[in-house]
Amino acid sequence: QVQLVESGGGLVQAGGSLRLSCAVSGTVFSFNVMGWYRQAPGKQRELVARITSDGSTNYADSVKGRFTISRDNAKNTVYLQMNSLKPEDTAVYYCNVLHWVLRWDFWGQGTQVTVSS
Repeated sequence: QVQLVESGGGLVQAGGSLRLSCAVSGTVFSFNVMGWYRQAPGKQRELVARITSDGSTNYADSVKGRFTISRDNAKNTVYLQMNSLKPEDTAVYYCNVLHWVLRWDFWGQGTQVTVSS
């Protein structure tokens, strides 16, 4: 059974940094796409960043230049380094992984990030 375990969320002051991790277990397959989404209260879930198996990345405009996504294929883990955090970054952050051939689409349980002003 594939499981995604997220860690690294918490409370931080504006301008601070956090690093999120998402470790995938229960499979020997690596994923075509690994990404992070977030959902703030009263808002829809939105893409924050994603990275493909060949290292290509894309980011939401709101986080470009502040967030960096990376992955360790050997550990089947994806990271999100978040710098210069703003109160508007406050949300529950979710990890998502996709395997196109197997048609797998898995989500983590979410980790809370709160940025105080």
